[in-house]
Amino acid sequence: MALGTATVAYELRFDAGRICLDLLATTHPEERLDSTEVLGAWIVGSGLVPEGTDLTHADPSWLVGFRELRGRIGQLVRGGAPGHGYDLALAHVNEAARAAPPAPRAVPAEDGALVRELDGPPGCAALLGAIARDAVGLLTDPVARAAIRECEGDNCPIVYLDTSRGRRRRWCSSEVCGNRERVARHRRRAALSRA
Repeated sequence: MALGTATVAYELRFDAGRICLDLLATTHPEERLDSTEVLGAWIVGSGLVPEGTDLTHADPSWLVGFRELRGRIGQLVRGGAPGHGYDLALAHVNEAARAAPPAPRAVPAEDGALVRELDGPPGCAALLGAIARDAVGLLTDPVARAAIRECEGDNCPIVYLDTSRGRRRRWCSSEVCGNRERVARHRRRAALSRA
């Protein structure tokens, strides 16, 4: 399972297959983006910025921006019917996608290998732009869009990209929801055999 930086009460997940879908996963089982520190951990863990990038300039307005983009992407990805709400969500994502993503550069590390750094501290709009561009790419690619699935786990609304062989993946994570299902199935069989 792809897990990110551990936080006080939970770990951030990065196993949905696309950065825009990883952002959607930050609502389950409860709001994950509840502080600028956790948002910073998510931004680094998602790969939007290289580890060690200074994000101390992030403020509460970033939380608002990320949550709003997350909601709009959710409306589009979960197949909302075209109409006023859908059109507003699409306009919001398209507008966010106009912002240029953070500019990377290659710099030599201590061992001489090249590593990625950002040209400067990233702005909120640039980070949101990178996520929105990923969403636009997902939504406009018929093959990728056909691979969008919702987890079959009990009470799990996580949406992921099914890139498994045969396209038979059932859970957001085999180690999380898949394991819960296997344990529940085992308990049901054990209870039946005792009865």
